[in-house]
Amino acid sequence: MQLVTIGINHTTAPVEIREQIAFDAEKLPSALASLHLLPGVVETSIISTCNRTEIYCHISDDSDCDIRQWLHDFHQQPTDLLNQYLYQHHDKDAIHHLFRVACGLDSMVLGEPQILGQIKTAYSQALNAKTLGKTLGRLFQHAFTVAKQVRTDTEIGSSPVSVAFAAVSLAKQIFSNLADSTALLIGAGETIELAARHLHDNGIGRIIIANRTLERAHHLAEQVNGYAISLSEMPNHLAEADIVISSTASQLPILGKGTVERALKQRKRRPIFMVDIAVPRDIEAEVSTLEDIYLYCVDDLHEIIEENLQSRRDAALQAEDIVETQVENFTAWLRTQDAVPVIRAIREIAEKESEHLLKKSLKQLELGHDAEYVLNELARTLTNKLLHEPSRQLRQSGFNTDNNLIEAARSLFNIKD
Repeated sequence: MQLVTIGINHTTAPVEIREQIAFDAEKLPSALASLHLLPGVVETSIISTCNRTEIYCHISDDSDCDIRQWLHDFHQQPTDLLNQYLYQHHDKDAIHHLFRVACGLDSMVLGEPQILGQIKTAYSQALNAKTLGKTLGRLFQHAFTVAKQVRTDTEIGSSPVSVAFAAVSLAKQIFSNLADSTALLIGAGETIELAARHLHDNGIGRIIIANRTLERAHHLAEQVNGYAISLSEMPNHLAEADIVISSTASQLPILGKGTVERALKQRKRRPIFMVDIAVPRDIEAEVSTLEDIYLYCVDDLHEIIEENLQSRRDAALQAEDIVETQVENFTAWLRTQDAVPVIRAIREIAEKESEHLLKKSLKQLELGHDAEYVLNELARTLTNKLLHEPSRQLRQSGFNTDNNLIEAARSLFNIKD
């Protein structure tokens, strides 16, 4: 069996490529089912976020399945279009990669905690789709444990650095006094919630939350003294916004150039600062061509994020040591799984022999044979039966000057010199 990871992330591909192969919540169950049907794929899970799409598979050794081609086909992309952006890891390297991702060591924002929740979601989705088994299930559970250890034992999460925090930091640079500004937040997921909290903590004058589900918008708005509207009402309130931060799961842009132009006219050309954190993007790229619009996507936030990372870099070195140790621990567990079929076969042989000899002994007792003699004969015969083949193999290894088997036997039976 092999562990395989194939993926694309913010370091290997720009947002316009990443958004082409993102899996939304509606497509994911069918994607998992389709991938699981590939010849040789035993288990699989898919992680899909704004910054990465990664496929994890446990496949049989003789499998010739082409996961890269499946990815192209599923997203209806031309063959080989994505290959220059994709990375691939096998076995120990795949384990190492997942552990680093879970700890936030492979994120755009070093040490960010959101990715762990996204991996847990991917784990649950694979469980629900019945594409997760013993090996991948154990791998993901171990990744959660490693991430928890890193959070507990290092300071990697001590600084409030995130994409949402970077967006708010940039807004503070553009608007010297946030108390005089209005922010329109589109969506109500974790990233928008973080942005809302950061804005609230930095004294933003007013927050409007727009979401497809009005109830979720109300729930978040209550926490930050904001005002909730439905997504359909959003164009009518756009002109009120000095700051727009958007992060929805929409597959199509929800803010077009025309809508923004109308808002600018109402604002009498007062500028709007926009951050589009979504993948696929929520705001049409053409909006950036408008005067008085300052539009940033997730990739543009990287420079701001860099300024806040130094305190996490030292902690990341400690985290890497923890990851290395835990990779060895999980690899050791994998090796023990190779022994399971052998142990099972040995037990079956022993149980078969003992059952046969026990029946024979019980018959002898029924015939009135001496009990002590029957028990001694049972013990002697069972011992000889169980040790005959190992003894023969060890004697043969002596003739063949194969000391490896002899040393293995010493270790197996804990024989001291």
